Amino acid sequence: MSACFLKSVGIAAPGFAGWNASLDILRGTTPYAAIAETPYAPALLPPNERRRATASVRQAFRAAEDAVNMAGADARELASVFASSDADMTVLHRICAALAQTPRAISPTDFHNSVHNAASGYWSIAVQSTAVTTTLSAFDASFAVGLLEAAALVDARRDVLLVVYDALAPQPLLAKRPLALPASVAVVLGTQAGPTALGRLTIEASDAPETACANPALESLRSANPALRALPLFELLAAKRAATVNLRSTGDSCVTLSYTP
Repeated sequence: MSACFLKSVGIAAPGFAGWNASLDILRGTTPYAAIAETPYAPALLPPNERRRATASVRQAFRAAEDAVNMAGADARELASVFASSDADMTVLHRICAALAQTPRAISPTDFHNSVHNAASGYWSIAVQSTAVTTTLSAFDASFAVGLLEAAALVDARRDVLLVVYDALAPQPLLAKRPLALPASVAVVLGTQAGPTALGRLTIEASDAPETACANPALESLRSANPALRALPLFELLAAKRAATVNLRSTGDSCVTLSYTP
């Protein structure tokens, strides 16, 4: 079992334009509307890297910058965990298409962006961080598994940024991995509360049944993108309501999160 303070939160998806702008939706006082995301230029990325960054990387930065700004944290000092079910399927599609042609001409930029830890690498460059960073994938359980990894790093006495993200794949890959929308979420965890802390979180593995969202409109989004599996927890945070939620992890297991404002 791990315990830590949740120091800040970020969220980005159609209809969720940052944590503060999403609070009324998460509380159920404003109806959810799938307003498309506007084009995004990560503020922390230098111009050269900003030009090379893919839609997947930009999606990760939307939530990451939201959470770091809320925490008022020195991003260079944060350990980080980046979790993505699929990474950048658009780059994968372009590389596969290039390999099927004659001659086989793969874009150097696509090759550069094809690795699963591309978003983590861009983040380390952007904030000039040499802190430990981990990249993982756990299909639809990527948020829960990422949270376990981040909590383990917090136990090592360091504040940790967790970013979970996935963008949409192009066809024909979208037919095999039919995510409904792009999304990213981020949290900063630490051992001390700090002025922005939303509360205390206890994290442990369990075999309890998975918790659904209280709001039916949000429940319909929970399976739309692996990052949005965080929504039952985010409902509690927005309402500042003490409770326990269970998020599906790998296999038949769950991660049980006990939240105290």
